[in-house]
Formats: sequence, structure tokens, C-alpha cells
Amino acid sequence: MSLRRPCAWLGLARSSLDYQAVPARVDDLPLRRLLDEPYMATPFYGVRRMTAWLRCQGYGVNHTRGARLLRQIGVEAIDPQPRLSQPAAGHVSDPDLWRGVTVKRVNPVGSADITSVRLAGGFIDLVAVMDWCSRYVRSWAVSITMDVALCVEALKQAIRHSQPEIFHTDQGAQLTSLAFTERLKNSGIRIRMDGRGRALDHVFGERLWRSVKYEEVYLRDYQSVWEARQSLARYVGFYNEVRLHQALG
Repeated sequence: MSLRRPCAWLGLARSSLDYQAVPARVDDLPLRRLLDEPYMATPFYGVRRMTAWLRCQGYGVNHTRGARLLRQIGVEAIDPQPRLSQPAAGHVSDPDLWRGVTVKRVNPVGSADITSVRLAGGFIDLVAVMDWCSRYVRSWAVSITMDVALCVEALKQAIRHSQPEIFHTDQGAQLTSLAFTERLKNSGIRIRMDGRGRALDHVFGERLWRSVKYEEVYLRDYQSVWEARQSLARYVGFYNEVRLHQALG
């Protein structure tokens, strides 16, 4: 009797009878052990960053093998899953105001944005000023109140050593206040604001907050403002000097 008929009775694929188990590669075991340690320190690193980290250690690994190794040890990056936000029916995307404009050097464009950071007993406000080319966080500040003074102080620290040609903000009350905009104008900096409801106009700032939240805030449980400030200071140093940035190669 042909083997095809009993396979059909049992619901098995004919090719499964010829399958021979492939033993694990001997050189995979040290790599799997090596990946486990940085994952505990940087659980937000995905396949490409983990692969890049292995290459920095001197291992010639491509991202396909890196993905297989991560699957074998059962870990995946802390990351929002796709398609969490669905557009409404009939939604039409507007063109990006910055389309066709490429920032190829440090300092031409800077930006500021504000977000909230959770504590055990409430929230604090965090403002950051960054450079669009290098993604470098030039200054940052935290406060228990979202006032104009917080933003002005971060701006003063940022332009003390380097001054952008254009400064981009959203249309929040603090960043459009007279105290903030006058500081920019007095320094000879042109101001550009994004359109209301247009997240892509300020995509670099939003991407920074995503990194801060998923790589730092959501992994901690700040009990006080002092603890949050100390931990955020360590993360900003890591973000500026150590963290691998795919956009920067």
C-alpha cells in the first residue's frame, strides 16, 4: 500500500514521514546566552537592534538569524502592537508639511514638546528640546505643574550652547505663549508650528516620547519627583550617548 493513503486517513502530510530533525547549531548556544543578558538591560531592543548589538560584539549575524535566536529563547521587545489605532471611515490623510525637506546637518531645526510622566501618587510634566538631525536631547526639565516657566527654562538651557535656525512646536498654550515665543524671536530663531491635529508634523517629538515611555517610564515605578528626575537623567544620557538609533545607522 502506498504511504499516501494511510497519511490521508490519519490527517498527516506525506512529507512529514520523511522529515529528519535538524540538531541545533553548536555556535547558537553561546549567542543565545549572550542575547539574554542585554535583553534584561534593554528589553525594548527589537530584532534589528539586537542584531546590531551582536555585530558590535564581533559576531557576523544577520537579522534573520537574530530573529531565530530571539524566538528560541522566547523573548520579544516591549513594543506597541500594530494596528491599535484604526482610522475612522472616510478618513483622508493630509500631505506632510515637511515632505521633500531633508535635514542633513546638526542645528538647522530644533523642537520642543511636553508629556506627562506617571508617579506612584500622581503625574509630573516633562519637557524636552531636541535636534532633528542628530535626535540629540539638548535639554529637558520636569515640574509638578505644566507652566510656561518650565518650557522657558528648558529652552534657555538648549540655546545656551547651540542655536537652531528654525524651531518647531505644536500649538500648546505653553509653547505658544508670549514668554516662550519672544525668547525665540530675541535669539533670531524662526518659529514654525504644526497644524492642529497633525501628529506627523511633529513626528520626531512624538517618537522621542514613545521611546521615553516604553524604554524608561513603563519599566519603572517612580515613588517621588526626585526619583523620577534621577532616573530620567540616566535615561537621557543613555539615549544621547549609548542607545542604537536605526534612523542614524
